[in-house]
Amino acid sequence: MSLETADDRAPGLSRRAVEIVIAAIMVCLAGLVLWDSYGRGAGWDGGPQSGFFPARIAWIFLAVSGFILFQAFRRDSAEVFVTWAQLKHVMRVFLPLVGYVALIEAIGLYVASFVFVIVFMAIVGGARWWSVALTAVIVPAIAFWVFEVQFQVPLPKGPVEALFGY
Repeated sequence: MSLETADDRAPGLSRRAVEIVIAAIMVCLAGLVLWDSYGRGAGWDGGPQSGFFPARIAWIFLAVSGFILFQAFRRDSAEVFVTWAQLKHVMRVFLPLVGYVALIEAIGLYVASFVFVIVFMAIVGGARWWSVALTAVIVPAIAFWVFEVQFQVPLPKGPVEALFGY
């Protein structure tokens, strides 16, 4: 009896391809940390220099990432890591989140939250318009009251908050 499901045979990204790409990215990041660490000084001159410990960790990181990359090239390419349908669901959540983070600096946290709630609830949640509008107004307003008024924690603000003197 096979434990293979219909999703295992569906087209999508192979586990091999995903592991190769991620391991290659990790190798590049380890190289970047090593470059920076040795630029700062990664030796021991009467004590550890500022890049000593990051360099040691980066060497370990590089070795492990290189091993994963080597293993990934040896892996069977038929195994599916994620189907295209599953990836579409992930992107429906991930892309609005990336947009939200990008908007925070430009228009402030509260207005970006307003936009994010509208986009996320309308596109991903498929909620009713009045529920979307109500939530989009109430959530940032409560967050503003809690953080700015009660805790007096300044969060990123944009031009709308500047109109109100914040």
